[in-house]
Amino acid sequence: MKHQYYEKTVNSKEIFAGKIIKLQVDQVEVPGGNIHSREIIKHPGAVAVLAITDDDKIILVDQFRKPLERGLLEVPAGKLEQGEEPIVTAARELEEETGMVAGEISFLYAFYTSPGFADEIIHLFIAKNLVTKENPASADEDEFVDVVTISLSD
Repeated sequence: MKHQYYEKTVNSKEIFAGKIIKLQVDQVEVPGGNIHSREIIKHPGAVAVLAITDDDKIILVDQFRKPLERGLLEVPAGKLEQGEEPIVTAARELEEETGMVAGEISFLYAFYTSPGFADEIIHLFIAKNLVTKENPASADEDEFVDVVTISLSD
């Protein structure tokens, strides 16, 4: 169903195609007939995992983020690989970033991160019954994280 304020695309031009994102500029006809530009980032989607230990602590990763020029505490997360189901990505990212596997992993919610300019969707999962794996899958070669455990009360 079209929204009452639907914007018809009259032209689309890809400006950049990188390893993760694409940037395009669309010319759109807005209600009333005027033409405007929309800068749009295309993203394959991602997952995020809220990993909770048996003693009610949350597993986070401390990772440097270049766009912000600082580190952030984040839930384990990563982008979807082509054709990969989000729950598979969630289990993989949890293991790669924390060295843990979940006895139970379930879908919570999916949301768009910045719908004003990007189509990135994040599928949020909750992981419980965590076990540290003896030989976990390794993180990406350009990914450096420290695992941090924080109590829910903190």
